[in-house]
Amino acid sequence: MRAPRSNAAAWSCIAIGLVAYGLLPWYAIQDTSWWQALPGIWREGDAANGLIQAAKQGRPWLFAGLSGLVLCMVGASRAPGRAQGRWWLAGGGLGALALAVSGLAIGARGWSFAALNTLFGELQVNQFGIGIGGIVVFSMLVVLAAFGLARLGFFRGDLFVSAAVVGCGLVLLMFIGWPVGKALSAAFFDEDGHASLAAFGARVFTERIWGLGCVAGGTSCGVAWNTLLLALLTAAGTTFLGTLIALMAERGARRWQGPLKVVALLPIITPPFVVGLGLILLFGRAGVVNQALETWFGIPATRWFYGLPGILTAQLFAFTPIAFMIMRGVVQGIAPSLEEAALMLRADRWHTFRTVTLPLLKPGLANAFLVGFIESIADFGNPVVVGGQYSVLSTDIFFAIVGAQYDQGRAASLAWVLTLFALLVFAVQRGLLGRQNFTTVSGKGDAGVPMPLPTGVLRTVQCVALPWIGFTVVVYLFAFAGGFVQTWGRDYTLTLQHFRTAFSLEWGQFGLVWAGTAWNSLWTTLKLAGLSAPLTAALGLLIAWLLARNEFKGQGAFEFAALLAFAIPGTVLGVSYILAFNVPPLELTGTGLVIVLCFMFRNLPVGVRAGTAAFKQLDRSLDEASLMLRASTAQTLLHVVLPLLKPALVAALVYSFVRAMTTVSAVIFLVTAENELATTYIIGRVGNGDYGVALAYCTVLIVLMSLAIALIQLLVGERRLGRRKVAQPVAA
Repeated sequence: MRAPRSNAAAWSCIAIGLVAYGLLPWYAIQDTSWWQALPGIWREGDAANGLIQAAKQGRPWLFAGLSGLVLCMVGASRAPGRAQGRWWLAGGGLGALALAVSGLAIGARGWSFAALNTLFGELQVNQFGIGIGGIVVFSMLVVLAAFGLARLGFFRGDLFVSAAVVGCGLVLLMFIGWPVGKALSAAFFDEDGHASLAAFGARVFTERIWGLGCVAGGTSCGVAWNTLLLALLTAAGTTFLGTLIALMAERGARRWQGPLKVVALLPIITPPFVVGLGLILLFGRAGVVNQALETWFGIPATRWFYGLPGILTAQLFAFTPIAFMIMRGVVQGIAPSLEEAALMLRADRWHTFRTVTLPLLKPGLANAFLVGFIESIADFGNPVVVGGQYSVLSTDIFFAIVGAQYDQGRAASLAWVLTLFALLVFAVQRGLLGRQNFTTVSGKGDAGVPMPLPTGVLRTVQCVALPWIGFTVVVYLFAFAGGFVQTWGRDYTLTLQHFRTAFSLEWGQFGLVWAGTAWNSLWTTLKLAGLSAPLTAALGLLIAWLLARNEFKGQGAFEFAALLAFAIPGTVLGVSYILAFNVPPLELTGTGLVIVLCFMFRNLPVGVRAGTAAFKQLDRSLDEASLMLRASTAQTLLHVVLPLLKPALVAALVYSFVRAMTTVSAVIFLVTAENELATTYIIGRVGNGDYGVALAYCTVLIVLMSLAIALIQLLVGERRLGRRKVAQPVAA
């Protein structure tokens, strides 16, 4: 009776694959959704299923997938063992490989490569981008091949783990490795399209990139050193601020916890334009601070803020909330019993904090630093707005792509430098953490009270975190005032006209009319962000679990691949998606799906890092106890592990949703008239000088995203660790 149950997953995959062959359209039809094409699946034509495409429309290579499913059926009829694994690996692996090769080799005009045309002659039959039928069949074949690996002894024989590693690895390869590699390969081709290492060297090893003018007494360093300095300062600053705010939110007075959690997340739910404008209104040449200094002390107004000070301040605003979300979950996870044990051994609170609490924060600190560093080197919005003459790699890449020169080779070469920086910091982080154990959440009861912060630490937290929160509120008050006045700088008459222009409602002949100019972009953005957020969080936490709880060959490369999209500037990622997905086998350009995928893989690293930091605190015995009680790996993940990952889940959901709502660079080349996003609408208004409508839209976005964050917190809930309430801080 055991064999049929153990093979049930394989039979399910085979059945899904066969259904997809016969009941779903194999190819994607432009301007037609797959459910609209369903009526034509049994007729010859573009909407036909895989069987008709192969048998009657001259595409016999599609039989490869069906043959693979048949081989897997033979394997599923056998008892579990190595022989069964060989059948599944042969059927699933060869079937998926054949479909992938044929998809890459045969495009919309026949052979995709001139060499194949020369070798085999002109191909009379073509094929379009793969559709829902082909995607489902290919996915099932990959899963069956992964099951075969598990039966052969890989991944400890666990079917779920094997399918998760192979599936996630393939997804990372398809939607990060393939497009980014295609874009970065341009660095090794000269202007005539010939492969050339010399061209790469000529673009990378230049005075502008690696110059040491500032060290030698000049005015500036190369953009690589500028980028590295800014990234190190930003990563250190965001980690420091995020940790202090997290300590105050979790270990400080209760009256501060609610406001802190709201205000600390304000910058992350704001389009980049708002923070930049608010800082300029405060510190720009005509800003409030410069005018006050000139009026009160006679100090002439200058552009001192533009450059490194301005970019650093803007990036601290933008990326501190990410560090806060990561660190909050880590602070919550520290077991009070460990601190109580130190106090019972007569250690004072400062010594306990320094020798027990702080070391247990190391996974969160390392992950927050890594994310802050990578966010900084990839950011181009803040350097463009307040960078002045301080050039960084991301801005040089942006102007190389969108400028009149359109030098894709130079942009790719600069992106290689960014990737190298990210790889170095990633290696340092792994080296520092190594195989140290940071487990604080085990299966044992722990109803202890978290130790109040030592007096000195509490005062430091209050002296740094509270002014920063106050500064945040001031910046936003200045920024959003523009949405409620007639014309900022000239006419400060209060008005709601900007909101009416963007979001007016009218009653027409057939009922309510969404008359405002911003409604279409708002609904599209909410739809695409709502789709991408749960997918991003689920994939990120699954990858974090694979990295933290499993060991397999290539694990380091697997982890870095999940971070690679962060290290690439958004503009380069957007261009890489156009280059990779504008032709078969995946024709996605111009669709909402390509935007959802870009959102997912651009925001994936935060879920991975937050999940990794959380897993470092969970005792493996929790997983092992569930498995010993005969729960499956999937059941253990769902019912044991996931409830203990609620802070990481909230961080991944919130970050992926709000970043999808506010991102600019990664999707600026992917939007179309049918899929206009909120940020592109705002940029268009700013370009036309209509700042009032732009800021009014930003105000509405912040309100909506605040409600969405509250809803996410309500639905996910708080992690319950069986602990009593936090004690109020008292003097040491």
